[in-house]
Amino acid sequence: MKNQTQHHFININGVNIFYREAGPKDAPVLVLLHGYPSSSHMFRNLINDLSDKYHLIAPDYPGYGRSEQPPIADFAYTFENFAAIVTELLSQLQISKYSLYLMDYGAPVGWRIASANPERVETLIVQNGCAYDEGLEAFWDPIKAYWKDHNDKTAEATLRTFHDANGLKWQYTHGVADTSLISPDNWEIDLRHLERPENGQIQLDLFYDYRTNVDLYPKWQEYLRTHNPEMLIVYGKNDYIFPVAGAEAFKKDVKNLEYHLYDAGHFALESHGNEIAATIRQFLDKKTVK
Repeated sequence: MKNQTQHHFININGVNIFYREAGPKDAPVLVLLHGYPSSSHMFRNLINDLSDKYHLIAPDYPGYGRSEQPPIADFAYTFENFAAIVTELLSQLQISKYSLYLMDYGAPVGWRIASANPERVETLIVQNGCAYDEGLEAFWDPIKAYWKDHNDKTAEATLRTFHDANGLKWQYTHGVADTSLISPDNWEIDLRHLERPENGQIQLDLFYDYRTNVDLYPKWQEYLRTHNPEMLIVYGKNDYIFPVAGAEAFKKDVKNLEYHLYDAGHFALESHGNEIAATIRQFLDKKTVK
């Protein structure tokens, strides 16, 4: 029997963090780490699909979804900080063993957590998230230009279009064969937090900080080789943001790999949620300790 999702707020490192929670407290834990420019809302259906036998935790990062958005002057919007927030959340919830679902921005957040605490990780599920240079193709050109020159106004103008109304819709619908499956609620809900004062600058700050993730790719690849985590890839193969070459690259370093591609775009759960949920269930049933 599926469990209803609960919606909580908790103070983490001085920031009021929103998170969704469902499933039996004594069941294997799956921590769902959302991508840009979304929030834990992207996992609403997956949480419902898996809540009968798994304990699911899905936080919103600071400045996303319903979590607090501290002023930039008071809070550093970095992936390192996001990882610290999630780590402390799990500590306060007394969760010491878990699987991680890594999507988009959730990937570098999760890689930091996993590589720092390999003994706590039961499995890794990667959905359109990256740890290899091969996964950074044409979409990343203006971001790379911004890394080279933080004052590049042409690059900045392009980056701002990624999360305007049209850019949001594109992220959800590009590469999707049947766009009638994609609810417009997705980008309307994302716009709610993106239109908050300072949030546009927060997104630019995170684009710039993403270079720190690329610098850590070799470390994370070494973590994969050394610790051999059980990994499931469930990937939208038509993704322009994190193309399938980034998924293929995991095969170089991950021995315990189960690999699935879907005829989907970046937010693959929106069009192929039923299939992906069934694949995740089969994987976790085999790989997690009850």
